[in-house]
Amino acid sequence: MNKAISPSQYQDGDGMSYSEKEALKQLPEASRWPKFSGTGEYDHMDLIDYIDTLFIDVPSIPDYCITARLNTAFKGHASIWYTEMKEIHGGRVKSSKSTVM
Repeated sequence: MNKAISPSQYQDGDGMSYSEKEALKQLPEASRWPKFSGTGEYDHMDLIDYIDTLFIDVPSIPDYCITARLNTAFKGHASIWYTEMKEIHGGRVKSSKSTVM
């Protein structure tokens, strides 16, 4: 029995489907994301609001496409914390759409 495969299910050598690649193209460059230093009372809110908006604007984007860019948004203490969490968790930081950190 031969099941039809949608174009979004095809993958090439990088393991990403074509629909994931298209969604990734819709994300702004990481350099344009708000920065988060881990200091200041509300320093994190701009970044969290921005990521929430990305999930609304690009609903097909997988979580890992967002988490892969987080370290470019983190600076100072936040960057150190994120790097340490990646090392502790074997290069992967767990994330969900409801909680960024």
